[in-house]
Parts: sequence; structure tokens; C-alpha cells
Amino acid sequence: MSTPAESPAGAGPDTGTRADADRAPTASAPQGRLQRWLRAASGALPLLRKAPLTLGFLAALWIVAIATGSVAHGPGDSLLKSVGAGTPTLAGGRVWTLLSSGLWCSGLWSYLAVTVLALLLLIPAERRSGSLRTGVLLVVCQVGGVLLGAIGIELGSAAGDLWLDEAVGQLAVGPSVGIVGVGLALSADLTALWRRRLRLLLIVTCLLFTFYAGEVLDILRLGGAATGLLAGLLLPRPRAPRRGWRLASSHAETRVLVALFAATSALGPAVTWITDSQSGPLAIYRNLFIDDAPVPDEIERACTGSAADPGLCRELHADQILSNSPSVLILLVPALILVIIAIGLWRGRRMAWWAALVFELALGAATLRYTLIALQGFRDDPTTEPGVTTALIVYSSLLMLVPLAVIVVLLLTRRHFALRAPRWSALALLGAAALAFVVVGALYIKFGYDLRDQFAPEPSFHQLLVDYPERLLPPTYLALFGTENAAFVPVGGTAKALYVAVGPVFWLVTLAGLFLAFWRANASGRQDSTQRAQALLEQYGGSAISYMTTWPGNTHWISPDGRAAVAYRVVGTIALTLGDPYGAPQARAAAVAEFTAHCDSQGWSPCFYSVTAATKEATDGLGWSAVQVAEDTFLPLPELAFTGKKWQDVRTALNKAGKAGITAQWTTFPTASLALQEQIRALSEEWVADKGLPEMGFTLGGLDELDDPRVRCLVALDADGRLHGITSWLPSYRQGEPVGWTLDFMRRSNEGFRGVMEFLIASAALGFKEEGARFMSLSGAPLARIDRGEQAVPLQRLLDVAGQALEPVYGFRSLLAFKAKFQPEYQPLYMAYPDPAQLALIGTAIGKAYLPHTTPAQLLRLSRQFAGRPAAQGVRGAA
Repeated sequence: MSTPAESPAGAGPDTGTRADADRAPTASAPQGRLQRWLRAASGALPLLRKAPLTLGFLAALWIVAIATGSVAHGPGDSLLKSVGAGTPTLAGGRVWTLLSSGLWCSGLWSYLAVTVLALLLLIPAERRSGSLRTGVLLVVCQVGGVLLGAIGIELGSAAGDLWLDEAVGQLAVGPSVGIVGVGLALSADLTALWRRRLRLLLIVTCLLFTFYAGEVLDILRLGGAATGLLAGLLLPRPRAPRRGWRLASSHAETRVLVALFAATSALGPAVTWITDSQSGPLAIYRNLFIDDAPVPDEIERACTGSAADPGLCRELHADQILSNSPSVLILLVPALILVIIAIGLWRGRRMAWWAALVFELALGAATLRYTLIALQGFRDDPTTEPGVTTALIVYSSLLMLVPLAVIVVLLLTRRHFALRAPRWSALALLGAAALAFVVVGALYIKFGYDLRDQFAPEPSFHQLLVDYPERLLPPTYLALFGTENAAFVPVGGTAKALYVAVGPVFWLVTLAGLFLAFWRANASGRQDSTQRAQALLEQYGGSAISYMTTWPGNTHWISPDGRAAVAYRVVGTIALTLGDPYGAPQARAAAVAEFTAHCDSQGWSPCFYSVTAATKEATDGLGWSAVQVAEDTFLPLPELAFTGKKWQDVRTALNKAGKAGITAQWTTFPTASLALQEQIRALSEEWVADKGLPEMGFTLGGLDELDDPRVRCLVALDADGRLHGITSWLPSYRQGEPVGWTLDFMRRSNEGFRGVMEFLIASAALGFKEEGARFMSLSGAPLARIDRGEQAVPLQRLLDVAGQALEPVYGFRSLLAFKAKFQPEYQPLYMAYPDPAQLALIGTAIGKAYLPHTTPAQLLRLSRQFAGRPAAQGVRGAA
């Protein structure tokens, strides 16, 4: 059934066919790639010409840098005191530094980073809001950010915070304060997908740099972010309706956001490593992820003089050997594990969800242990300055909030991670890790013992055995576990190679296995029946919606003679089918009774949902009840012609699209360009956010179902490559070849070409007809039907009222009315059930099938929408 994604009031691209796409040049030769790069570069020139403010600002920035000799290392000390921003200059009355600080950077890398940031944020802002408005925002955010940052530093210092107290006397320069503010102001005018992503990226990045790197510029940049965010919320937005902070997102997008949020636990320490700054209050957290190599002075103090410690000396030498070899990978293992877990979360894996939960709990425990050790060290050190212990407790409490926040988010979004790997997958992962541990350990101990004369002091067999697990852990974690100092270190070349290879080999095997376990597509545990069912579908076909049986979440029952199949899912005690039985036409009617017997043996109550009149006839013979739940729409293609007055709207859409330069192009989502994929996601996320309710599933496909090479997409693109609309088409097979196509996914841009849906569907019909397809289904509209003059039973009236109540939200009836423009043949789709006493459970099962990821708040909003309709009185009457 087609997704009720839009109120279909638009149309799309030109009528390119699949054959056209197949004939398109592949440009695989180097010359073709060079031509594409040159075209892309030439295409960027008009974009730059439309951004005079950005180009002028960057030109001034670099000219000032060159003129003052600040490119390599930033302004000198004397110049910095005149132009730098901070509490000293503002307290001294040098208010011009509010602006002058935005004309310099701290060094070459900073200049390059600011240039890239300006190109990414200022150019889009200038194109959408104009040069004048963008320039005003840049100044406001730069000034406001410096003021807010300076105020925050002063307040923190007055409160006794050591970190901010140290920042009081420091100065900083950098235009990133204003640029980030402009980016967040711009976010208010973007689509839901990019508004959410841009805000998450910029706000989280500013917070990470502030609390981990902790420089004055980072604090001022956070102030600029706050200023820009406020400006974006308050300023009028002429291009798009204000949507504020609505966070409704699709199932797929929620997984992306949770994965990004979980990964921030590793990104924070990475910031301190990239910036080489550990001034921030959370910088001590870095050592739990990225350990530092010992410096020569530290080794010299431990190994020479009256304070020499032989055990510590050996440990530091071992750490130095590891840090200057491939074994440095061990220092990054915690961060790599978290990144791989985040990939699993993005893929929706339940195993990744459990791994993330366990990892964050372990991380919280390690953080607490690390804090206690640090506190004890400060208390035992008589030179500890006053307030350090208190500050450490406060900062450590903030540290604990990081894994705690991730755990809370994981628990709240658990329902989005339902893809289970087969049991053998987890066992294979554990087996591979255990085998790697045993084999690598045996080789290390065996060859280490043979080469024991290359170690100092010479180790015993038992010492090598005890030392092996320590080669697999970062030094910081060894200290947390109270492990003794290294008993020996390698001095010979072969021994050093063995010593540094053990950890990387083991972790490469383990991390690769973990990655594959999370990345691989989900296996249902019934792979044999799934493959047999798909073979039946491709050989014999079924109804127009039978391809939906290949979607995740369905289980496949095969008839005893192997000639028919039923796709179903069990919710509670209800076995809810998706469409008719499919397979050999002669075996479908018998499959109804056979599947019913199978359900009886399992203690389930069957319910055939969205079935055609043929299946209803078979269930009538069993004494079942049935009610219409949708209206399917068909277009026979061989005789299709858009002639006559009744096709006027369709012809108008085709003609207007041609005049507007809109073309229709065939593609598939997996093979589409990244730019087109992102535009498709943006259209889908915009609809989800605007509705504030989740996408429906079951017979309504979303982005996950679109990602299938056999599902064809017809997209409407203008001359600039901007997406105006998209439709997707599911194949209907006979003898292994598609003979018909069913409309599923529909999305159109709110700011795009009107009539895009009429144009896309008409273009698809002409393309399918040219290819020789027999029919095209516009799919069923749930909870909508045409009036055939029949007397509706009470349950039918209840469903009609439900469809009317949900109309403002999902637009099922508008969708059916829209499809009437194509003069289709109508075919009712039914729900057949054996026991009316099970209707309450059947209703619950259908609701969970369509809305498996709905939150309580969304259900409440949906119930209010339902109860607020005048037709709700009819519900009570029907009941």
C-alpha cells in the first residue's frame, strides 16, 4: 500500500525509463572521472558568485593574517593584547575587541579550519537569507558570543571554579564564534532532517571542545552558539513555517541520532588528542580512551638517581615501546569498540544495543574507579593546592553524567533496535575471540620462552603466562585493576616485535568480528523458509502487495506440498498475515485452511489482513467473518492513454513539468548518489517531523524498505539536481520477471513543483507501458473505501470512523481521492478472521504492526486526534 506520506498535491520529473538509465554512460574511464570533477568544480563557481559576503570575509581574514605575519602562529603577544577577546580587554574598556577578535586566528590550522567552516555554513546562510541579513547575524553572534563567554568566565571564577579561574587572564581570537552562531541561526530555516542534524552536530561539537579542550576560544564559541540559536528562534523566517524544537523523527533517523550520541563518549577524548589541549574540566576522561606515551624526563626520573624505581622504570619502558609501535592500537581499543557499537546501533542491531548498555555501565564503573584513585593521590600529596580535590569531585560528577546520559537514551529508545542476529552469529563472534585469545597467547608464550634471553630480566614461563593478558589491555586500565609493574621488558629486536604484535593481532581479529556481526544484514533464523517463499513469489507471484512479504518482520509459512506460502507475524496470540497466500494459483485456497491448522497447532488465532476477494471467498467457506480495510486501485497498462477531459489534470502536470525543467529519472535507492539519498531522507524526515507522529509500517513502506535494489524509484529533479518528489515501485512477478508494479513510497517537497505526484505517477505509467508491463497498482489506501451502496456492519462503521479521525494526520481518504485522477479500477481489500471474540486482540495486533515504534506521547496525541473528531460519536454508536 502506498505510504500516506503527503497530501498528494504535486508532481515531478520527465519521463525517463529504466532503459534510459541502463543506457546512461558509466564514466568509468579516468577521462570520464576527470570530466565529472571539472564539471563539479565549474558548477561550484556560480555558488561562490552568489556569496559575496563569504568571499569578502575570507579574503579580509587572509589579507589581515598575511599583513600582520599571523598566518603561522597567530598574532604576536603585543598585537594579541590589542585585538584579542577576553575578560582583561573588556575590563580595560577595549570594547572593539568584541569585533577585532574575529579578524584573526591562532595559527595556520585554525585559519584553514575557519575557511572550511565559513564555506560550509556562511554560503548556505547567505543564499537563503541574503548577504545583509547574514552579515548582521555574523556580527551579532560574534559580539554576543564574546560577551556571553566573558560573563560565563567571570561568574565561574567568582564561584571558585579552578578551570574558569585560570581562563580569566587569557585572551583568544577566532571568527568561529560568529560563524557557528550563524550556522545555528540558519538551522531554524532548514528542513526537519537537516535542522536536527545541524543543531546536534554544532551544539555537541561546541560542548565537547568547551569541556574537553577548555580553551578561552572554546568558551566564547559556546557563547556564540547560544546567541545564534536564540537568534534563529526569534527572528522571522519567511521561507518556512516555524517548527521550533520538535524532535519527532523516523525509526531510521532515531537510530542514527542515538548512534551519534553514543559515539560522543569517544569523541570528547579525541578532541583533547586533536587539539593537544587538556585545559577542560573533563580532559582527565581522555586517559580512559587514549593513553599518553611516557615522556623521556619521566623515564629518566624513574630509572636514574636516588628516587629510581626499577619496577616503574620497566613499566615506563614497556609503555614507550608500545607507544612507538603498531601496538599503539591497544591505546585506542576502548574508543574503537564504542565506534563499532555505534555502527551497530545505526544498523538497528539488538546485540549492539546490549553491547552499548554493558559498555557504558563498565565505562561508568571505570570512571568511578579512576576518580577514586585520582582523589586518593591528591589527598596523599602534600603539595596539592586548595580546592583541587573539590574541583575533581565536581568534574568527576560531570564525567559520570556522560555514560549515564547514554544509558538513559538507550533505555528510552530500546524499541528502535529490534533486529536480532541469529544465535550462531553471537556464538561465532565469541568463538573467534576465544580462539584468537588462545592461539595468540600460545604463540606469545611459546616464542617468548624461546627468546627469553632477549628480555630483561629474563622471564620464567609463569611470568610470560601472567604477562600475556596485560599485553591486551591499555596501561590505564592495568592501573585501574591494580596490576603490578611490568616484570620484564624486551631488549632484543625479535622479542620487541613479538611483544608489540600480540595486542594488535588479537584486537584486529576481535574488532573485525564485532564489526561484521553488527554490519551484516539480519538473518531471521528461518532463512530456508524465507528463500523458498521468495522463490515461490518470483515464480508464481501473488497479489499486488505480495512483494511486501519480503520486508523485515515477516515470518514465512510454506504449505506441506511446497506450492504456496503465507507471510505473517505473531503479536500476542494473533497470527496476522500480510496479504493473500501466494504461490501456485491452484494451491492458494487450500493454503488458507492449511495455515489455519498450523496456527491452531501453535495456539494462535489467524487473521488474514489486506486480502483480495479470492482469499475472502476461501475464508467464507470456513465460516469466517470479514470486513473491508482498504481500497486497492489498478491501471491496466496496454490500453492506457491520457486522452479526454477526465485526464486533464494529468496532462496539465506533464506539460507544466516540462516547462519548469522538471525531469523524471529512474534509479534505485542503493545505487543513487549520496546527494540524492540525502535529499530523499530529508523529504521523509520533514514529513515525520511535521506530523509529530511516526511513520506507519506493515503495509506501508519507509526508508528501510526503499533500500532494496529490486525496488525502483522514480524521482523528480530540476536542472540544479534538486529533488521535488519521489515514488517507489514494487515488482509483481510471473515466471521470474516483473509483469506489474505497485506504488509504495511517496514523498514530495513542500517547496517544490506543484503537481509532482501526478507527474511522477503518469511518467511511471508511460514508462511501464513502454516496457510491456501488464498493470500498475496505485496500491491500497488503508481505512478508506468507495461507496458501493452496501449496508455497513457495525465493525465496518467503526473502521470508517477511525479512518475519518485519522484523516488529518495520515490523509488516507485524501490519498484515495487523489488516485481517482488516474481513473483506476477499484478492488476492495479485506480483513478475514475466524472468531469475533478475538477482535480486541486483532485490533491490538494490527496497531502494533502498523505502529511498532510509537511512543506513549504519540499514542496520546493520536487518541486526542481521534477523540476530538465529531465522528467519535459514531464510534460509540458502532461499539
